[in-house]
Amino acid sequence: MAKGGYRIIDSDMHIMEPPDLWQRYTDKKYRDYAQVGVTSDNVRDLRTVHPDGRPWGAPVRAASRPSQAGGHNYERNQKLYVTHAERGWSTEVQLEAMDVEGLDVAVLFPTRGLHTLAEPFMDPPFAAALARAYNDWLYDFCAPAPDRLFGAAMVSPFDMDDAVAEVERAVKELGFRSVFMRSNQMTDKPWHDPFYDPLWSALEEYDIPIGFHEASSSGARQAGDHFGANTLLRRVFAQPVEQMMALASFCGGGVLERHPKLRAAFLEANCAWAPWLLWRLDEGYEREADVFVPELRMAPTEYFKRQCWISVEPDEEPAKYAIDWVGSDKMVFSTDYPHGDSKYPYAVSSFIELALPDEDKRKILWDNCASLYKLAEVPASV
Repeated sequence: MAKGGYRIIDSDMHIMEPPDLWQRYTDKKYRDYAQVGVTSDNVRDLRTVHPDGRPWGAPVRAASRPSQAGGHNYERNQKLYVTHAERGWSTEVQLEAMDVEGLDVAVLFPTRGLHTLAEPFMDPPFAAALARAYNDWLYDFCAPAPDRLFGAAMVSPFDMDDAVAEVERAVKELGFRSVFMRSNQMTDKPWHDPFYDPLWSALEEYDIPIGFHEASSSGARQAGDHFGANTLLRRVFAQPVEQMMALASFCGGGVLERHPKLRAAFLEANCAWAPWLLWRLDEGYEREADVFVPELRMAPTEYFKRQCWISVEPDEEPAKYAIDWVGSDKMVFSTDYPHGDSKYPYAVSSFIELALPDEDKRKILWDNCASLYKLAEVPASV
């Protein structure tokens, strides 16, 4: 397709799941307990609830506030996406949105599904059943365009046998190119705890990455909770701070030392914080690694450069500082369609207009994402 002379992969394009997905796809044993999508005048209503009406994967206070407080951005999105909603956010709608932006390929992440496993200490078999339901639906969604739409599988953080089994199924049966998790922890174990090692080993074995993705609310304790119902401030801090803490576990907690072939992406959270965080992690490594992580054989920044990817917002002018510090080889691009802070339909154009060298843009728009998801074999005619 080539927009502005660039081939483009969206590292983190979103779908809008139907509100009854889990009623249609969840195993019958668990169906009566599954989340239910909420519909309202908001064409992008993201909420789900328990069968008794309690918010799912969100603070209890969410039940008493509307899905959106209004304002000019809300009104913009209402007008922009109304026909997409009327057409059911179908595969056809997704592909048309890709064509509008000039996207050749997209790796698909959830919307309502971001909250599916965002309740702490869920019953493991139930959580695994909800993840399988989402993945089965996503497979059907991608099926009409398997050369352009690639799924990121939902896997459970509550039981590693379940997670490993779903990784195997996602690769062998569904053809997905990644798995995703919330960076917000749902158990009492940090990401560098050996509890998760079987999952990281399975991802190494099957040669697919983990894509961490956060949201502005959660059923578990989260950075955004410091700001109550103020969505402006929640959104500013929730995504990047949770992602920063997850990245710290991987680069400074020993995960990438134990799993040198694991690829990890930290998506939809900006990239300009990376220089400061990596500098501070390296400082801590020099000072105290011999006591707290003696297994680390190099500084956290070196693990980052070897195994981590972060995403650039379409209009993120400070991205140039991150490139100055760590280079552009591990940065990927996303439109964030159709979320409320997406620059759709001008996301790609906004990125191309950034004051970055053409070679960096080429890497970020295609090469780096193709390396992350092993998409280099996608034909040039796509």
